[in-house]
Amino acid sequence: MENIQQTLQTLFPEFQHELVSELAEAGVIQHFSEGDTIMRTGQNIRSTVLVVDGLIKVYREDEEGDEYFMYYLHPGEACAVSMICATKRETSQVMARAAADTEIIAIPISLMDEWMKKYKTWYYFVLETYRNRFEELLQTIDHIAFRNMDERLVFYLRKHQQSLKSNKITASFTEIAQELNSSREVISRLMKKLADKGLVKLHKSYIEVINNSNMLE
Repeated sequence: MENIQQTLQTLFPEFQHELVSELAEAGVIQHFSEGDTIMRTGQNIRSTVLVVDGLIKVYREDEEGDEYFMYYLHPGEACAVSMICATKRETSQVMARAAADTEIIAIPISLMDEWMKKYKTWYYFVLETYRNRFEELLQTIDHIAFRNMDERLVFYLRKHQQSLKSNKITASFTEIAQELNSSREVISRLMKKLADKGLVKLHKSYIEVINNSNMLE
């Protein structure tokens, strides 16, 4: 319990001591290996999720089963979708997978509602979570609606590089094409162009970003 409280205080320094204590006592710690599904489309949401360690990738899934990348969740962040669905007693409209070995804390719905009234720091944290996810979605929509595919690909690589804290991106051309609503052939052609410019190196099992800042020049 003490270690959990120390971790929570580090990740959420704005939380009152009493709130941290309640989180450590009532929250359920769950572990996921890389690639595990954490949330499915249509799943009943009975708790909200705080990320303690690792990385979560959030997708939108269409009727055909195609997946479109939305955003990442990092340690110290919460899943806004789970918060909204839990509060409104609705099923999930997105799916989430562990992009690395991940640890989360699941918080029962009843406590989430109670803490909104009891702790101002939790109230503001929930509002900030909504705001951050909304801004990320606007940024994603902007690239989908108003940018060419080469710009969308650069945006995709940047987001992954920043979130993974690595220049090595293991996603295949097929996976990238699915997440960008494109075709493998288009992604392959654009990747080769970036490689010809010396901005990426295409290895057998991963993509290495060489100079991300100048990709659009």
